[in-house]
Amino acid sequence: MISVLCPCYNEEKSLPLFMKRIITVMNDTGLKFELLFVNDGSNDNTLSVLKNFAAHDKRIRVIDFSRNFGKEAALTALIDYALGDAVIILDADLQHPPELIPEMISKWHEGYEVVAARRDRVSDSFFRKYTALTFYRFNKAVSQYDIPENVGDFRLMDKCVVHALRNLRETQRFMKGLFVWAGFRTFYISYKEGKRAAGESKFGFLSLWHLAVDAITSFSTFPLRVWSYIGGLTALGAFIYGIMIAADTWLFGIDVPGYATIVCLILLFGGLQLLGIGIIGEYLGRTYMESKNRPVYIVRKVYGGDEGDENEKVESEC
Repeated sequence: MISVLCPCYNEEKSLPLFMKRIITVMNDTGLKFELLFVNDGSNDNTLSVLKNFAAHDKRIRVIDFSRNFGKEAALTALIDYALGDAVIILDADLQHPPELIPEMISKWHEGYEVVAARRDRVSDSFFRKYTALTFYRFNKAVSQYDIPENVGDFRLMDKCVVHALRNLRETQRFMKGLFVWAGFRTFYISYKEGKRAAGESKFGFLSLWHLAVDAITSFSTFPLRVWSYIGGLTALGAFIYGIMIAADTWLFGIDVPGYATIVCLILLFGGLQLLGIGIIGEYLGRTYMESKNRPVYIVRKVYGGDEGDENEKVESEC
């Protein structure tokens, strides 16, 4: 059985179109399947639409969060609740074409445990392409885990991968990094991103920036280590500069004008210290949040499916 996993946040308008295409594609595969959705605290009629689908089709289940926990938490819940021998993650806005699923399943049957889709960025703006490329290159330079360029959440994963991911319970989550960290035999297929069925992207620049920070701090300590190098080089430069000043004064009797130099150095070192403290604070804050051991998400209720399924995972139900 294949579990199709779909996180939803304010996808009321795109869901009917998505449902029509995904059911057609999955029926054509001839395999048993389930459709598993998370309503991630939507403030439109997304939950009502999903409940209506679940009421008319037992292959559909809906996990309703108590509030908006974010896409990383939604993906975690979907992986926790999935019952299939393989899972396929895709978005409901139809930018991930469901028609790619048969090729993914074919590669899975060939023995690959992960089949990931690599997005063609032809339609992206220059700024978006440049920032994405900068992130991937910087992450590759500082992290021991190489996140493939332009590979997102759209992927098929075997149940052995799913079981491995269920054991990773950190609360500050970057799922693309966790997918790479887990490993397993992976095949990449390319696709052209489709147009959104409705609405606008929920990921603005600030959201992507926070995600990039999570990616770097979750899988690399290089930003902490680099300040040891900066401190050593700064101290060495200050020592050499001090020797030069002493030599000039001793040999030539040159008076060293001090006010402007001191002000510039104070501002420079003060800025470096604050930046270093900020980076340390970022890691310390993540450690503090992890130490609370809060759940990644809270479920209000699960709709649809066969009631009383012993494999179904329920955190709480109101």
